Amino acid sequence: MSDITRLATKLMKLDDKLCGCMRCGLCQSVCPVFGATMKEADVSRGKLALLDNLAHEIIKDADAVDEKLNRCLLCGSCQANCPSGVKILDIFMEARNLLTEYRGLNPIKKLVFRQLLTHPDLFSAAMRAAAPFQGVVMRKKGAKTYDMPLMSKLIGSRHISKLPAKSLHATYGELRTQSSCGVTVLFFAGCMADKYYTNLGEACLKVLKHHGVGVVMPTNLTCCGIPALASGDRKGFVKETEKNLAVIAQELIGGRVDYILTPCGSCTATLKEWWPHYASEFTPEDRKTIEAVASKVMDINQFLIDVLHVDQQEAGARNAAPVTKVTFHDSCHLKKSLGVAAQPRKLIQQNPNYELVEMKEADRCCGCGGSFTLFHYDLSKQIGQRKRENIVNSGASAVASGCPACMLQLSDMLSQNEDAVQVKHPIEIYAEMLPN
Repeated sequence: MSDITRLATKLMKLDDKLCGCMRCGLCQSVCPVFGATMKEADVSRGKLALLDNLAHEIIKDADAVDEKLNRCLLCGSCQANCPSGVKILDIFMEARNLLTEYRGLNPIKKLVFRQLLTHPDLFSAAMRAAAPFQGVVMRKKGAKTYDMPLMSKLIGSRHISKLPAKSLHATYGELRTQSSCGVTVLFFAGCMADKYYTNLGEACLKVLKHHGVGVVMPTNLTCCGIPALASGDRKGFVKETEKNLAVIAQELIGGRVDYILTPCGSCTATLKEWWPHYASEFTPEDRKTIEAVASKVMDINQFLIDVLHVDQQEAGARNAAPVTKVTFHDSCHLKKSLGVAAQPRKLIQQNPNYELVEMKEADRCCGCGGSFTLFHYDLSKQIGQRKRENIVNSGASAVASGCPACMLQLSDMLSQNEDAVQVKHPIEIYAEMLPN
C-alpha cells in the first residue's frame, strides 16, 4: 500500500469523527487562542473545517496545514463546552499524528522524544551538565527569575528559574519507604517535579511521609509521553510509555502499591486517559498494565482530600506573620480532563497562614500548552497576559496551580511585568505548615 493510499484510508476514519460538529461556534467564546487573535482559523470550528478537506490540503501545502493545526493549546476548553460532545482533542491528536507521518518528524523533536526523554539517566546527566554554566547565559530579572538573551531564538524573551544542582531522583535514588497508615503509593514525579521544580517534589515526599504513606519512587521512570503525542509523534509516545509500563508493572505485581500519584495534572491525565486511548498500540500484557494504571492513578491533591481526608483533620498552627492572600489557577488538564478543582482549594485552605481569594476566569488557559509556548511564544505571551491581569486584580500576593507547566508560564508572565507575586503548587502551601 502506498503512503498516499495509507494516508487516505486513515483520513476516511478521521472523517467519521468530524460529522458531529454542527459549526455552532460556541467554541469561540472559550478558545484562548481565538480570544487573542479573533481569527476563525484559530478556533476549533475553523480547524475542524480544515480537517474536512485535510487530504487535499496536505498534498497542496503540508506546511500550512501543520502551522494551523499547531496553533492550538490542546487545553480542552472547546471539548468541555461542545454541545454535540465532539471529541475534539482526539481528532486534533490524530490529525497531528497523520500529518507527522506524512511530513516526517523534526530531527530535534525526534532526538528529544525518542532518545532524551526515553533515557532518564541521560536526561538527568544533560541537566546536571548544564546547571553549572547557567550564570554565563542567564541575566537576573526578578527575585528568582532570569532571562537568557543568548538563547532568545530558542526560548524567546521568557523569564525562568535556575536549574537545580541535582534532580529529585539523583537526591533520593531508588526510594522505598514503609507505610504506617496502610497505604502505599508509587510516586510519578514527572519531568518538571523531578528535574526543574525539585522543591515541589520535596514537598510531595514531605507530605506523604507526614501522613505515614509508604512511597515507591523508581529511578528509571521516563516522561509520561504527552509532549511527543501532542507533537504528532506517536512512535515516540509509545516508546516512552513502554519504558514506563515495564517499570510500573513490576510495582503492581502482588498489589504492592495502592495508588499512583503525580503532582502534575498533565501527567495524571496522560496516564489515566491517553494511555488507555492508545492501548491498541501495545502488547496484550502492556494493555493490562495500562488498565491497572488508569484505575490507580490520581492527582496528589485529590488523593490527600478524597482518600486521606486531610481537610477533616486539625489545621496547622497560625504563625505571627500577616496572612498571605493566594489565588488559584485551574490548570486545563486538572479541571477540564480530570474534574479536579475543589480539592486543591481545600488543601490550600488547610494552611491558616493563607487566605484563598478567587480570581476572575480561574479556569481559563494560561497560554502555556507545552511545546505551544516554544513555537508560538508571542501568542502564548499574549494569552498569558490576560491570566496575569486576573491574578494581579485578585489582590493576591501568591498564586497556586496544580500543574508545573502552568507554574512556569505564570512565573514568566508575572516576572515580565515585575509583579511581586509568588508562584506555588498547592502541595507546597500545605507542606509549609507541617513540621520538618
